[in-house]
Amino acid sequence: MATQRTTPRADPLTVEVVELIGTVVARYHAEYEDAAAEHALTGAQARLLGLLSLEPLPMRQLAQKLRCEPSNVTGIVDRLEARGMVERRPDPKDRRVKLAAATEEGRQVARGLRESLNFAREPLAGLSTQERESLRDLLRRMLEA
Repeated sequence: MATQRTTPRADPLTVEVVELIGTVVARYHAEYEDAAAEHALTGAQARLLGLLSLEPLPMRQLAQKLRCEPSNVTGIVDRLEARGMVERRPDPKDRRVKLAAATEEGRQVARGLRESLNFAREPLAGLSTQERESLRDLLRRMLEA
């Protein structure tokens, strides 16, 4: 018989922390959507461009990272490709696979998007290096759980 792992009831501090994390995420997404709109991009297009500015990726992997259907990714890539921000190229490891890659223009737009996300910069700048490192380490631990 399998044993179920039970989650303890949330105490008031945990509830408050979860709500604060939710507020930070909501503010991040709202600011990201606004920044994307300034470049005439949807939020999904901006997120895909951000991923591709780091490295070329196969369509299937993009769909997994964006948590959407591969057919949606195809449409997003098509629209970004038409604007000269993304290109398709064969995967050097498997020529049957197509990689989507940001063009130089796409990387510049992605860089501009990242630089325009200011909501957390000022509050984080008010924290000491040690406090920012602690926050980073705690967030990493949460993501590993």
